[in-house]
Amino acid sequence: MNQAIAVIRKAFLCLHPQDDVLIATRPLAVQHQLDDAGHAITLKQAITPGHKIARRPIAQGAPVRRYNQIIGFARHAIEAGEHVHTHNLAFEMFDRDYAIGVDCKPTPTMAPAQFMGYVRADGRIATRNYIGVIATVNCSASVSKFVASHFTPERLAAFPNVDGVVPITHASGCGMDSDGAGIDVLRKTIAGYARHANFSGVVIIGLGCEANQMDALFMSQGMDENPLLKPLVIQSTGGSRKTTQAAIEAIASMLPAANALKRQAVSASHLCIGLQCGGSDGYSGITANPALGAACDILVAQGGTVILSETPEIYGAEHLLTRRAVSEAVAKKLIDRIRWWESYTEKNNGSMDNNPSPGNKAGGLTTILEKSLGAVAKAGSTNLTEVYEYADAVTAKGFVFMDTPGYDPVSATGQVAGGANLICFTTGRGSVYGCKPAPSIKLATNSGLYQRMQEDMDINCGDIVDQDVPVAEKGQAIFEVMLRIASGEKTKSEALGMGNDEFVPWQLGAVM
Repeated sequence: MNQAIAVIRKAFLCLHPQDDVLIATRPLAVQHQLDDAGHAITLKQAITPGHKIARRPIAQGAPVRRYNQIIGFARHAIEAGEHVHTHNLAFEMFDRDYAIGVDCKPTPTMAPAQFMGYVRADGRIATRNYIGVIATVNCSASVSKFVASHFTPERLAAFPNVDGVVPITHASGCGMDSDGAGIDVLRKTIAGYARHANFSGVVIIGLGCEANQMDALFMSQGMDENPLLKPLVIQSTGGSRKTTQAAIEAIASMLPAANALKRQAVSASHLCIGLQCGGSDGYSGITANPALGAACDILVAQGGTVILSETPEIYGAEHLLTRRAVSEAVAKKLIDRIRWWESYTEKNNGSMDNNPSPGNKAGGLTTILEKSLGAVAKAGSTNLTEVYEYADAVTAKGFVFMDTPGYDPVSATGQVAGGANLICFTTGRGSVYGCKPAPSIKLATNSGLYQRMQEDMDINCGDIVDQDVPVAEKGQAIFEVMLRIASGEKTKSEALGMGNDEFVPWQLGAVM
């Protein structure tokens, strides 16, 4: 699909010669005439930028293609020049050829790149140097925030190499079975954050009577108390004030060791990037996602790791990934997760086609098939080397997949728990997601969004359409921003202080 990226027209894009639709690049009035490679098309309705126009007559029930891939089926006959959207394009299932491994190819190598990272004593590489305060349960969230808020910039001024003290709180931890998948996922996610390279030290705070018991958390996750990992239980410590003070003292004892670390030059192979897209629009699969994919190809060639996730948002495009799987076993893991999601949504009286969201649809995306085809472009073109379940530790290099929901905070939480030390987040409507302890780089899909939200957007990818900037050139620019951010340059979300409230573990099972 990346090879078919946009033949640019004055008022529209044609993404592939076999496509049934064009993509408007500016507002187009009814009766406006388009010249599509010598064929005149008269618009039957006014068209909003990012939305689709029928190139040719489409029969009722016929497949409709974008990127030369099926994005849905015509609800009724569609005339050339008609707006193609939810009123006349429907989601339907169809057989896809998984063709496992047929698109695998050797990974190129490149001249080594570096960034300035923190090297932990055990060899892990960090892009930030925080101390974390993690709640086992919502009941200890306020105390965790009290502790973190004590460490103001003024109090941390004597520790210039420490980026801050971050509260990691959530809405779960009790009202759930103390055994089973739900609590297993929560404990694995908390442990992933406690072990994250971007934390020098961590205090974990529980209430005492919750389902997610502190001793069970530590035992199940193979964690042991040490000078840089301190558990505290409010009911045992003597209440909120005493626990807050004990946690403050524990962090004060960690600060000198954390501050002793200094950035040093390390290989770009140590970057592990979580890929996200949220508030997508009709340009996401044309500009920001393919450009991020080009940057990911560069990083993989450097020996780094990129994590694609959001399983419901690759649905219908998974065949593009199985074709790149390095083995049948890896492909089967991905297909198994797709089947699990089909069963999961059915059990909950839902459907895999409940996406796109209203905002996505307003931006021009009609079906989950269309959204997914654009979403997978974030992962570039390299081989799929491994598939992980939610919050599993990511150890493979190259392009990997992690099974997560499509809800961005939940998905990114799983990626960070798995070890992502940087997040790259494309958006066409305007996400403002922060992600401590990992920096979150925002890529705008269109120039209008970038201009409106410059305080939140780090990179404008709209110039791929506006100024014919090649996708490969933009990908190189994104890779260079990755290196700068990993070296300590602040993202827009960090400058605004975002990222303290975005820890959202995947909540499985009944809330009791």
